[in-house]
Amino acid sequence: MARIAGVDVPRDKRVVISLTYIYGVGTTTAQEVLKEAGVSEHTRVRDLTEDELGKIRQAIDGLNVEGDLRREVSLNIKRLIEIGSYRGVRHRRGLPVRGQKTKNNSRTRKGPRKTMANKKK
Repeated sequence: MARIAGVDVPRDKRVVISLTYIYGVGTTTAQEVLKEAGVSEHTRVRDLTEDELGKIRQAIDGLNVEGDLRREVSLNIKRLIEIGSYRGVRHRRGLPVRGQKTKNNSRTRKGPRKTMANKKK
């Protein structure tokens, strides 16, 4: 496995796909990184030379990925909670933040159903 930005990317996948295993790198960003590094999207990670890997690492070092990005996102959420904004309150209560309806759906955020006292399911 090749190690890029502290992540072991899979060797048997194409480079453009395996770069998306890095937090903060999607398909579009991976394509831009490979274009900047001058590497073909169709090559497999196992076929990359050390020189090409170095160019990819250097291109990704300029991006905000992995630990730094996770820290930034968590600090943004913490800031929203501290200032008491509507979005912060929704984060604190574990409810959907982006305006979705919660009468029927949003089980992912709310968790399993809680029954009311003295009521059957």
